[in-house]
Amino acid sequence: MNIKKSILIRVRVAFLLVCLFACAIVYKVVYIQFLDGQKWKSISKERRIFYKPVLATRGNIYSDNGSILATSLPFYRVAFDPTVAKAEVFNSGVDSLALLLSRFYGDKSEEYYRRKMKNARHSGRRYIRMSSRQINYQDKKMMARWPIFREGKNRGGVIFEKVEKRFKPFGMLAERTIGFINEDKNGAGLEYSFNSSLTGTDGEALFERIAGGSKPIYDGTEVKPKHGYDIKTTLDINLQDVAENALYKALEKTNAEYGTVILMEVKTGEIKAIANLGKTKGGYIEDYNYAVGSQGRTEPGSTFKLASMMALFEHAPQIKLTDTIDTGNGTYRIKNTTMSDSHHGGFGKITVKEVFEKSSNIGVAKLMEQYFSNDQRAYVDYLHKFGLSSTLGFQMDGEARPYMKSPEDKNWYGTTLTSMAIGYELKLSPLQTLAFYNAVANNGVKIQPIIVKEISKEDNVIQSFQTRVLNEKVCSDETLKRLKEMLEGVVERGTARNISSPDYKVAGKTGTARKVKNGRYVREYSTSFVGYFPADNPKYSCIVIIDSPRGVNVYGGDVAAPVFKELADKVYARDLAMHKPMHARVVPNKDSMPQVPAGSFEDLSLICNRIGVSSHANNVEEDWVKVSPKRRSLNFDPNPVLQGQVPDVTGMTLRDALFILGNQHLEVRVEGVGKRVQRQSKTPGTDIDKDKTITITLS
Repeated sequence: MNIKKSILIRVRVAFLLVCLFACAIVYKVVYIQFLDGQKWKSISKERRIFYKPVLATRGNIYSDNGSILATSLPFYRVAFDPTVAKAEVFNSGVDSLALLLSRFYGDKSEEYYRRKMKNARHSGRRYIRMSSRQINYQDKKMMARWPIFREGKNRGGVIFEKVEKRFKPFGMLAERTIGFINEDKNGAGLEYSFNSSLTGTDGEALFERIAGGSKPIYDGTEVKPKHGYDIKTTLDINLQDVAENALYKALEKTNAEYGTVILMEVKTGEIKAIANLGKTKGGYIEDYNYAVGSQGRTEPGSTFKLASMMALFEHAPQIKLTDTIDTGNGTYRIKNTTMSDSHHGGFGKITVKEVFEKSSNIGVAKLMEQYFSNDQRAYVDYLHKFGLSSTLGFQMDGEARPYMKSPEDKNWYGTTLTSMAIGYELKLSPLQTLAFYNAVANNGVKIQPIIVKEISKEDNVIQSFQTRVLNEKVCSDETLKRLKEMLEGVVERGTARNISSPDYKVAGKTGTARKVKNGRYVREYSTSFVGYFPADNPKYSCIVIIDSPRGVNVYGGDVAAPVFKELADKVYARDLAMHKPMHARVVPNKDSMPQVPAGSFEDLSLICNRIGVSSHANNVEEDWVKVSPKRRSLNFDPNPVLQGQVPDVTGMTLRDALFILGNQHLEVRVEGVGKRVQRQSKTPGTDIDKDKTITITLS
């Protein structure tokens, strides 16, 4: 066989193989398309159609009076299926729609949107997103009336994809307490702690994968989501605002690192305000919950002396407040360390009561050595009995665990007893310290603080929360009596006498603890004041912490106590139940009417009844009234106080005027001397403008 014939045979064989391969491909195509086509179509459909969760609407968070602290607002992304609309509808409306979209979004030209929609329709694309920008509900209603879109989803092809965003109507107020939760289910505050209640149960619906995304298919098989429950907190918005403002001013003034304030009702344990502000480059923000978390757990300093004195009186009830202790010249050697008092030159010989009022470290240390040096375990056992070594079981996640040594520990030194007695070598969170002071105010009953009152669905309460008693009696009544007397003495004569008020009594204790850096105590301080008011009938307890203040005066009485007073003054001004009752001093002349131009309807009615003056109310449903004399009686006419409008306080007492104007968030300037308001700088009934300063003149 010659070479030419051999090549020809090979070519013919190769051609035959190619033909056979081509026939096989044709056969396979025909087989897949016709014989096995249904199978692959169903597989394609299964992969194109899929179930996707429909997220439930997250529940709301409310304040104690029902004001919304956090809610979910609906936003929308606008998508479009340009193949749905009929040709005449699409062609007649596409130009106008493109113009409206260009003007609304302001990011692309009219020609861009026209070409985008036409090209998608021509190529058969069933899903295009008009913009990444989200719109609100009002924008959605407006766009639903535009050309093509007005035909709706089924005939016009418009798709409004709902996206919910968390919104806080009061902005950054109580921001860290309200908290957050991210996509990874991590977070902080109430949003995180009550996520299981707030989040609800997601639904499910069919979606179809199409070019550029997916779109829902409503075929009746979808499962509707069950929306989350609402939670009602104990927070008072007005007091929260006052607490944050007072704390912010103190932090700015002292250039401190961070601060926290907690205001709590004594009997109920309900937290009415909880503010946390930390220093950043841009100022102070709520960056961490120092009131509860581990970063706020510090050595309490002198505020812990209340626990030491409680242990002392329980252990040695024979001690009298009038017993004397020689504190010397202000320094005292204990083992290999020297303890000192803040007062230069020392306090000399002072009573047990003065030891507490003047916050003498040496006085407390000597008392501890005298009564506990031979049984140091007994002192620690008292602290455990008071509940100071245990967490409170607070409703929010992240509560720090107290740190407290025991004599059996390796790091229990010869000076540990006296150090602990004045608030060192142990750590508590501000909330744990407040709960202990609150127990003293509450006649020895230690209760669990709460911040959430109930979980509800619409008007139906799903779960309610009541404060739990942690210790029915932390100490004896005799010990309580002594402690209360000393706490009141701190404000009347001691380290916090600068916050004494003529209107109500305050009981509390200052604290100034040195900070530890690199294992050594440095000249930086954590300052504090914790107490309760009114001292003779406690209604509120409060703690203020200012960490690392800078300046000349960096003690608790100078830095933290004024914040306490500002908050307490505002609370007292707005809580009429705390005010002392008014008693008539003289019997009035029945022929002349009392000169009372305006005031509280309830108070004035009570006074008229007590002193025998006839009064008439003209359809009064308001708390405040104007008074006009008529013959031998007084007429009460409504004097409404409307939110957002300047109230009429002329004729009122200064106290009533401050209460009303303060509730309207107005900054008040007082001129003149007298008992009642003669005139005011802003016209009653007008809207409150940006300048919230109002001047009232007394006469």
